[in-house]
Amino acid sequence: MDIEEKLKILADSAKYDASCSSSGGSRKNTNNGIGNSHASGICHSWSADGRCISLLKILFTNACIYDCKYCINRRSNSVKRATFTPREVADLTIEFYKRNYIEGLFLSSAVIKSPDYTMELIYQAIYILRNEYHFNGYIHTKTIPGCSKELIDKVGMLADRVSVNIELPSSDSLKLLAPDKTKTDIVKPMSYISNNINSNKLLLGDNKKQWNMSGLPTLYNKPKKEKFVPAGQTTQLIVGASPENDFQILKLTENLYTKFRLKRVYYSAYISINKDENLPTLDKPPLLRENRLYQADWLLRFYGFKADELLNEKSPNFNTKFDPKCDWALRDISKFPVEINKADYYTLLRVPGIGVISAKRIIRARREACLSFEHLKKLGVVLKRAIYFITCKGKYYDNIKYFNSSFIGENLSYLENKSIKNLKSYKQLSLFEENNLLPTKGDS
Repeated sequence: MDIEEKLKILADSAKYDASCSSSGGSRKNTNNGIGNSHASGICHSWSADGRCISLLKILFTNACIYDCKYCINRRSNSVKRATFTPREVADLTIEFYKRNYIEGLFLSSAVIKSPDYTMELIYQAIYILRNEYHFNGYIHTKTIPGCSKELIDKVGMLADRVSVNIELPSSDSLKLLAPDKTKTDIVKPMSYISNNINSNKLLLGDNKKQWNMSGLPTLYNKPKKEKFVPAGQTTQLIVGASPENDFQILKLTENLYTKFRLKRVYYSAYISINKDENLPTLDKPPLLRENRLYQADWLLRFYGFKADELLNEKSPNFNTKFDPKCDWALRDISKFPVEINKADYYTLLRVPGIGVISAKRIIRARREACLSFEHLKKLGVVLKRAIYFITCKGKYYDNIKYFNSSFIGENLSYLENKSIKNLKSYKQLSLFEENNLLPTKGDS
């Protein structure tokens, strides 16, 4: 099988892995090197549903020893199989990069022969890129659950970001749908990577002192700067393949951020690609549910919300009419209205229509003058949502007739329905539509 055929198979197989992002890396170029991973993220474009499409996103192999019921690459499926060599992965990355088709690499893989064997192949590929080609661009790679700590250490010193995909939100679902995997095989490397990232930061002097058992600071001398997974780790959860509700998924997400300090949790709406009695039959992927989880995830990470505030056991699933922040505001209407000229930063963050940037702008601007609704519009506040929950100079917006959840909900529902209609099905950018983009060394 030639490399073009392999690329077609393995690029298409990679579209189901959503756990990649281009931002967070800060690997700088060196003399005679190729590529640069900027701190604010490599050059990239985004698909309609927010996935980064500027990386060369491929599987190392789709030949898998596991039989996960939800996966297209399960060993019992009759699909065309392919496997790259480490040299082929490195050559493809460099050739695509030189022609400005991509700005980095996202390398995932099915499990061939064993976790250690697969991880060793991945390591060899990125070793060639870093040490033979001196490629200093962004690399995000999959960590295979069950592989050795030694291989994680070696890969972590070369990659910018790694991911250990949980995929299913509970141990029961894992046993039912992915019988070859165990919770321990997934959690152990995630914990190990998290601890190593923290230890590496201490050794590099990112924290100038560490407190010892006596309570006194211990100072460290900075050794040679070799960063371990500098852009952190991520994971992916499949939404809709198993019976867990949104509250269970969000609680798991909160625990992952708290316990393992993950950079991102990605959510992938389940696509019915296999027939099995333990799998749901869906007419279309639950994209709205995926979108709600991303919105709630943002509230956990940047807005100071807790999972228990957004959902609970009595209301375990997100409202289909309103985004999580609006839904929370309507349920806790007693906390509003908020006076823009007096509320603190964290209170402002909880107002629908006010984000992190606009909240900071409000805090700065009101030091100079008392703000009006017109000022808020210029500061980037989404007034069509915010006007129902705020006052300026002690007054409501002119068109607000009633202040109650019923009136506000009716108006917000109209706005929300307009945005839901814009949700589109996910489609990964193809390397082979319209023109054959496969680069060759003879290209000019």
